[in-house]
Parts: sequence; C-alpha cells; structure tokens
Amino acid sequence: MKMIIHIFFIISLVSSISFASVQDFCVADPKGPQSPSGYSCKNPDQVNENDFAFSGLGKAGNTSNLIKAAVTPAFAPAFAGLNGLGVSLARLDLAGGGVIPLHTHPGASEVLVVIQGTICAGFISSANKVYLKTLERGDSMVFPQGLLHFQLNSGKGPALAFVAFGSSSPGLQILPFALFANDLPSELVEATTFLSDAEVKKLKGVLGGTG
Repeated sequence: MKMIIHIFFIISLVSSISFASVQDFCVADPKGPQSPSGYSCKNPDQVNENDFAFSGLGKAGNTSNLIKAAVTPAFAPAFAGLNGLGVSLARLDLAGGGVIPLHTHPGASEVLVVIQGTICAGFISSANKVYLKTLERGDSMVFPQGLLHFQLNSGKGPALAFVAFGSSSPGLQILPFALFANDLPSELVEATTFLSDAEVKKLKGVLGGTG
C-alpha cells in the first residue's frame, strides 16, 4: 500500500513539474478574455523585454485627497509579465496623517516593507483579534489573505512603503467605500451597521454614496 502511495506521489510531482515547464510565462493580453486564473496569454511572438519591466513605482503618488494617501499598483495587465506568476507589488505614499483604510485583498496575502517614515499597521483575524504594530524604516509586516488590514502614517513626516502580493491580481475592497460609497439604501446600512440615520447619511455624503 505504501508503495502505491509513493508511486502516485511521484506521478503527481512529475506531472506538476511537466505542466509548469510547458510554458515559461504567460504575458497578459488585456484584449483577450480574463478568467479566475488571470488574463489570457499574449502571442509569444509579440512578447518583448518591456513586458517584463515596469517603471511606474519610481514616482510618488498624489496624496492630495480624502485619505491623504496614494497607492500605485504594479498588477497585471499593466505589468503584463506578472500574469500567472503569482506575484505583484505596489507603492504606498502617505502624507502626514495619511491612511490606507481598512481593506481586504481576497486573492492574496501581502507583505509590506517601510522605506521612509513611521507606519502604524495592523490586521484583524477572523476571530476578531487585532494584531497591531508600529513600523519604522526597514521594518516589514505580513497581512494574511482576505483579512481586514490598514496602514496609517503615525510619524511626523511623509511615509513611503512598498508591498508585495502573492498574486498578479490580488483584488481590493476598501471597507468604508464598500459600506458608504454605493447605492445601498440607508435604512439597510443602518440596520446592518447599527449606525444612526444621521451618521450613515453623513458618511454617504463624504464618500459619494446614494440611497
């Protein structure tokens, strides 16, 4: 019986290796159909070195907004060579008091490294336990896939961080916008959040929601 199990293990291992080596990469074709596993592959004859490089992270994002922060993503298909490789990254710029509100990435875990400034970061587990840490330059923190998390500039000057994801398309849902930047009727928001009518309408007004 053990021999049979070992044989099946070897066959499955070889099969996975063979499958992985059939194609070196799958550069994203934004004009093609998209599936849960990513974008369709660009014709290999049309692929060049520019598909595997991205220069958009060298410039600071515009933090003149409500959250005083900017996220510059390097996801597929903008960074076409990442497609199907299970990785992506982004730049976070936070002005004084800037915040990346509570949000989740349904498709990937995240690792953050602080380049400049001080960032208070944390996440909430499915058991509602909070894991909170103040990060200085050179510090890093991981945020497990699908869990609510945030980053807040808790220093005196601007903060800069880079993040990496375990997917070329990690997805994003920001909690305040999901609740108050839509057309869900206010009475339903009130019933599901325990907030008053005045509070819900105020937040919808700030974030652009209706209903």
